[in-house]
Amino acid sequence: MLDRLLEIEAEYQALEESLGSQEVLSDQAKLRDASRRYKQQTPLVTCIREYQDVSGNAEAARELMADAKGAEREQLQAELETAQSRMAELEERLKILLLPTDPNDGKNLIVEIRGAEGGEEANLFAHDLFDMYSAWAVRNSWSIEVLSLDKSPMGGINQVTMLVKGDSAWTRLRFEGGPHRVQRVPVTEAQGRIHTSSATVMVMPEAEEVEVDIDEKDLNIDVYRASGPGGQGVNTTDSAVRITHIPSGLVVAMQDERSQLQNRLRAMTVLRSRLLKLREDEQAEKMSAERKAQVGKGGRGEKIRTYNFKENRVTDHRIGFTLYQLQDVLAGNVDPVVDALTAQFEIEQLAGAKND
Repeated sequence: MLDRLLEIEAEYQALEESLGSQEVLSDQAKLRDASRRYKQQTPLVTCIREYQDVSGNAEAARELMADAKGAEREQLQAELETAQSRMAELEERLKILLLPTDPNDGKNLIVEIRGAEGGEEANLFAHDLFDMYSAWAVRNSWSIEVLSLDKSPMGGINQVTMLVKGDSAWTRLRFEGGPHRVQRVPVTEAQGRIHTSSATVMVMPEAEEVEVDIDEKDLNIDVYRASGPGGQGVNTTDSAVRITHIPSGLVVAMQDERSQLQNRLRAMTVLRSRLLKLREDEQAEKMSAERKAQVGKGGRGEKIRTYNFKENRVTDHRIGFTLYQLQDVLAGNVDPVVDALTAQFEIEQLAGAKND
């Protein structure tokens, strides 16, 4: 293991030096990849270096104990035990940090939220989820850019597509994809009965142009007049854009910007991300299973998480985790749920590594 750690540290030092080289600085793709790799490896190398320091302290204490007596020996024994305890903690941490990294770590991502089953109540819940993720982004210093927003008549959201930027955004948000279920008395309910509704969340890494090469001949691009409120000029010019990717049948429409060019650029960003996800699913030979796992049909019975207002409860059904702090979660403190999901994910990864 020690040889492997030394090898990783040497690779990190070489990577650090390359970030200042003209070859990397002059190539945006190389600079982006090297910077992302450097950020990914920094926590691991920091842990390795602390482990080396603590291991050195333990060895020094052992050597000094050979000639020490009395109070000095007792002090050295205490220092050795402290070092050994810390080494054990660092070894467990290293096991996790040495697991294969997600290739999408560090990337920006596209998040789509849609109201599913439950009529207008589902759309209102979709708005709650949008507010929850927006507040969570503020807590984590991520930025959110709304690419497309379709509001429902009562202030809910039929569908929203947003771009989330931040070093840790993918690592934390990747667990959010799937049907989310709410149980509460809707504002549309006159007799105070609890209803069950659902909204779906789709999470996709933002695809860079070098990752997804789209042939213009494979695109059918329509422009049309935007509908709905949008301010002066939006509804009087053909600024809305609908792009159909003919080979896959994927369709992306954007109309929120006044400029046809801006809407087209946003539509292409979403299309590339959808195509990247489609390709990843196909490569894993589980496209249908993956999409069903994330979104399914959006039915009330299909869910990854339930938000129960009467019991002030949030339950993640994938790991059987329940938290009685519903309002705190909806206010953006999603971390306790995601921490539990991450811990379970790491346990499964470690188990898989042992079996391999």
